[in-house]
Amino acid sequence: MKIPKEMHAIEVAKPGKPSAMKLGLRPVPQPGQGEVLIKVAAAGVNRPDVMQRQGKYPPPPGASDILGLEVAGTVVALGPGATGVRVGDHVCALLAGGGYAEYAVAAAWLCLPVPHHFSLVEAAAVPETFFTVWDNVFTRGRLKRDETFLVHGGSSGIGTTAIQLAHAFQARVLATAGSTQKCEACMSLGADLAIDYKKEDFVAVVKEATQGRGVDVILDMVGGDYFPRNIEALALEGRLVQIATQGGGKSEINLVPLMQKRITVTGSTLRPRTVQQKAVIAGALRAHVWPLLDSGKIRPLIHAMIPLAHAAEAHTTLESGTHIGKIVLAI
Repeated sequence: MKIPKEMHAIEVAKPGKPSAMKLGLRPVPQPGQGEVLIKVAAAGVNRPDVMQRQGKYPPPPGASDILGLEVAGTVVALGPGATGVRVGDHVCALLAGGGYAEYAVAAAWLCLPVPHHFSLVEAAAVPETFFTVWDNVFTRGRLKRDETFLVHGGSSGIGTTAIQLAHAFQARVLATAGSTQKCEACMSLGADLAIDYKKEDFVAVVKEATQGRGVDVILDMVGGDYFPRNIEALALEGRLVQIATQGGGKSEINLVPLMQKRITVTGSTLRPRTVQQKAVIAGALRAHVWPLLDSGKIRPLIHAMIPLAHAAEAHTTLESGTHIGKIVLAI
């Protein structure tokens, strides 16, 4: 196919509200060493996109300033040394930026095949959340079969992914969410217990549900005053994994229970890591998670599909907190 010189892409002229995003024209990017060019069919919308639009999360050096960390589409060109994919392949890919556009460049190592029976819209909702959840829950958090797992924000894109994966690997799953409808969604995805944090104290519910023992692993996106409460909710040898700070980046805690329980506190961000580091996660996903996606045992929950030109609507919905699952832009 003939590749045009220009493409439509969402531009942010000045950091600010969703209305700061406008559809503009950009040159089609050229794939570099080990990279491929993808004709984008759909792009996932994620919280880091919102933070970048607000001017709080600049792209790493060398990354595109265009928003968007995950896409699905068709490989249309290969850069020098790109292996493992061919022109014409349908792939979903993790990006360092550039997804809100008609074409995007991705490292060949971070391109994974579209799972069987998945639409490209569904596939676009996979990379960012599945890379994040696998690395943080199973690698850093070391969640094992028959352990108890708590995820905050269970109805979010990360939360719905974490519930399904933890359930699939036979952990007991608890989730917090902000409404009856969201709690019901968590239960339908495999949570054993859903806690409405607006009506209940999650620490008290966890203690009751575990006969005072606590949970083995917590995945938290809130931070702030949740930090000491998470420590209280953890069991002996428990692991707290911090991946965002929507409730604030600072907290005061009593170190004594952390020592008494021999708790591990860890955290991470995904975007700034090298391609090689992300490729290790991609390999683990291909081996352990892709069979579950191919079989249909798990699949992303799509809240809405919104045209690229209406990206501001997608961000408004994400920031409102009314969504359940992922929001995807159709290109």
